[in-house]
Amino acid sequence: MLRLAVTVASLLLGAVAAQPVAAEKRYGPGVSDSEIKIGQTMPYSGAASAYGTIGKAEAAYFAMINDAGGINGRKIRFLTVDDGYSPPKTVEQVRKLVEQDQVLLLFQTMGTATNNAIRKYVNEKKVPHLFLASGASLWADPEHFPWTIGWQPDLQTEGAIVARDILDHKADGEIAVLYQNDDYGKDYMKGFRAALGARAPKMIVAAASYESTDPTVDSQIVILQASGADTFFNVSSPKFAAQAIRRAYDIGWKPTHFLTSGSSSVAAVLQPAGLEKSNGIVSAAYIKD
Repeated sequence: MLRLAVTVASLLLGAVAAQPVAAEKRYGPGVSDSEIKIGQTMPYSGAASAYGTIGKAEAAYFAMINDAGGINGRKIRFLTVDDGYSPPKTVEQVRKLVEQDQVLLLFQTMGTATNNAIRKYVNEKKVPHLFLASGASLWADPEHFPWTIGWQPDLQTEGAIVARDILDHKADGEIAVLYQNDDYGKDYMKGFRAALGARAPKMIVAAASYESTDPTVDSQIVILQASGADTFFNVSSPKFAAQAIRRAYDIGWKPTHFLTSGSSSVAAVLQPAGLEKSNGIVSAAYIKD
């Protein structure tokens, strides 16, 4: 994530440096002679609050840039606000950032359903919606949403990678899946099922969903264990991923356990679940932990 903040800082440096010295001092929203305003929504509260670490790290990086003199004398004012991972709250906060705070751009807004809730609005307003903290395939649509730019590998691709690994190493396996019942979970499932192809109906013997507002996924794990599956694809955000790991261990269910990259953090997921209970989990990463 810090590497991403470096990229944004570099882009801003180039844009500001391109301003003619003698030019009239008229700038767009969020830019003055002394500051550049960047907006962000992040779940600092609620079920996905583990992701709040991303916003805190980026705020620290921008503060470091400011301490070093800013960008051509302009300080970055980073307005990172809590949306609780709730789409209606995201809409409310983004409208405030755009219409009241008048930010230059939105950077790394977190979540699939949350970003989908604001995508049409920010494109109509022509506010740069950059490097979303979501891997949904939705963001690759420059024809209809040219102001929205994704960043991380898309979820369907990751789901397909897991499916191909299962086909390569456990082609006769029986799979149970836990997924979040929104765009995030469904995108993973779409890629996963597509990669399994005609074998998907036979191999996926159980699937259970949960809502991001649910207190636990304990009952779902018990149901999935009862299916007799020997392979488990855990498509959960950090809080529920940790619960699933812990519950599976506690009831003696020991399938080959695949965990999504967004919930593979040692500090946010594996330690809360219990490192001894996380032993043997298979995951993927596109950044260094």
